[in-house]
Amino acid sequence: MARISDLHKKWMEESKYRNAYAALEREFVLASAAMDVRSRAGLTQEALARKMGTTQPVVARLESGRGHPSMRTLDRLAKATGSRLIIGFAPIALAATHLLTAQRVQPFRGRCWGRYAVGKPLAATSTQLRAA
Repeated sequence: MARISDLHKKWMEESKYRNAYAALEREFVLASAAMDVRSRAGLTQEALARKMGTTQPVVARLESGRGHPSMRTLDRLAKATGSRLIIGFAPIALAATHLLTAQRVQPFRGRCWGRYAVGKPLAATSTQLRAA
């Protein structure tokens, strides 16, 4: 049986799939971040929902990437998981080549460190981001 990651690599060779995947980038990255922060906090969807003052289906929708959560919802997610909400911008060229498959990005002393699907960290200073 084929693994989903292997199928994804194969499908990414097709321009139609690549374009559809790129169009959903925000949803994939946000859904992945929501699942990751909940998992790191050791919470079930139901427990997280209680801490956020909402219901489990709302958390499930957030983790599915469907819809567009408000800043208030993202802030409640961060507080409920003991995290800090950080929002940033990157040039489109950099985002297209490096952030599409990003799982985590963590600022550290003027640098952005990310862990990417290929498993290699990328360090980019703010000067490099501006130049991209």
